[in-house]
Amino acid sequence: MITVINLTLSFSGSDLFSNANLKFTPGNCYGVIGANGAGKSTLLKILSGELEPTKGEVAVAPNTRMSVLEQDHFKYDEKTVLDTIILGNPRLYEIMMEKETLYAKEDFSDEDGIRAAELEAEFSELGGWEAESEAAKLIKGLGLDQDLLYEIMGALDGKQKVKILLAKALFGSPDIILLDEPTNHLDLASVDWFESFLLDFPGTVIVVSHDRHFLNTVCTHIVDIDFGKISVYVGNYDFWYESSQLMQKLAREQNRKNEEKAKELMNFIARFSANKSKSRQATSRKKLLEKLTLDELPQSSRRYPYVGFKMDREPGKEILTVENLTKTVNGEKVLSNVSFRVNKGDKIAIIGQNETAITTLFQILMGETEPDAGSFKWGVSISTSYFPKDSTAFFESDLNILHWLEQYSKDDSETYLRGFLGRMLFSGDDALKPVRVLSGGEKVRCMFSRMMMFGSNVLLLDQPTNHLDLESITAVNNGLAEFKGIVLFSSHDRQFIQTIANRIIELKDEGCMDKAMSFDEYVQLMGVKEF
Repeated sequence: MITVINLTLSFSGSDLFSNANLKFTPGNCYGVIGANGAGKSTLLKILSGELEPTKGEVAVAPNTRMSVLEQDHFKYDEKTVLDTIILGNPRLYEIMMEKETLYAKEDFSDEDGIRAAELEAEFSELGGWEAESEAAKLIKGLGLDQDLLYEIMGALDGKQKVKILLAKALFGSPDIILLDEPTNHLDLASVDWFESFLLDFPGTVIVVSHDRHFLNTVCTHIVDIDFGKISVYVGNYDFWYESSQLMQKLAREQNRKNEEKAKELMNFIARFSANKSKSRQATSRKKLLEKLTLDELPQSSRRYPYVGFKMDREPGKEILTVENLTKTVNGEKVLSNVSFRVNKGDKIAIIGQNETAITTLFQILMGETEPDAGSFKWGVSISTSYFPKDSTAFFESDLNILHWLEQYSKDDSETYLRGFLGRMLFSGDDALKPVRVLSGGEKVRCMFSRMMMFGSNVLLLDQPTNHLDLESITAVNNGLAEFKGIVLFSSHDRQFIQTIANRIIELKDEGCMDKAMSFDEYVQLMGVKEF
């Protein structure tokens, strides 16, 4: 158990968060959410002891072992993979090293024998005899070959190191696991295995993640960092989001009878409690949800950008026809005889293991590059709006946000533009910031503002959720799901794809696989491991 008492952290005289009182208990998984810069990763550093709070304390129960997902991919480059994973239990590794030193002595004494016996007893108690097999199971679950156990860490690539450091954090049955963006760079199969591991984990898990599918699967609670306050709520991310929207709605309708509010609350909770999963996490979450009262739902002040697309005209029957597109980039054939036809009402997720292939397809369709062979044709009634993966060129300007957006708007009045930017969370002086100095997330919001100006009936988006916080991802997700036109998009966000796409096109080494179904159905049918 971790108990946080009157926790305050200040930077340059202002509080990042203040007077937080929290309790993290075994058997639960806590998802930490908040806007970029709210202090999510900082909270984990305080809980782990890496960072001292300005005031307050973090109390951890005696004899509790805490494990942390490390971010330094070069820290263990001189060690073997097996040693790196076993270092997840530092005491076990210390015993192994001391045993090795003792048994290597030429003048092995009686005292050494007594010490060796003590070490062997503790080694066995800590699961030392099973350490190698446990390490092998962990990396196998994460999609790595067990032969890697004896490789040197420095010889591995970045994705392999990410998985080894995650295995290190999970090794040896820790009591508490702290995880900061653990699903980054994991393929689908590894994420599925990791989710199952956490669902069965009996200890305490505290995790920062932008992966909503992951948060919805594993979390029993959400830790919300919002305007300097830290609050804990029962449920997964979707429950937190929808209940916060419900509370805002009820707050606007304060004159409604309490009985009506209570009935709406009970119906809402019942819908989320009806989870068919038999996992311990889901069962625990259901029991907690059933005990909730109105006062225990999030009174969130979180702001969401407005993302909504309207068509100036309906698309005609002919949308887009692609025939045998082929393209080589830097000596590698990334597209080979790709053919498909887009129909009215399609929302197509373009997936594949080669990201360059996906980006190249979008660039060809938008006329930014020419195919080596094949052709494509847009219908005469079609208007397009494009979100490129790399939007750097759009912001090589000395214009401020207001004047930057004015370039794309049919209404160039300052009143209209400021109103529009306010809904995209650029209010007041924020609208006068030079676009050249914007953060990644701010640039993405600008690009969506630009897209919304065109009234297009076909949207093309290449990795639109990169750099966004959960609030902005949710807003974009909702906006595209509600859009009445055609969407072609790529993303690594599983929930984003699942809730938007009604058709999946997977780019292959030769041609493509094209199925009119949801992403979850496609994964089940085709056994997709990466996207």
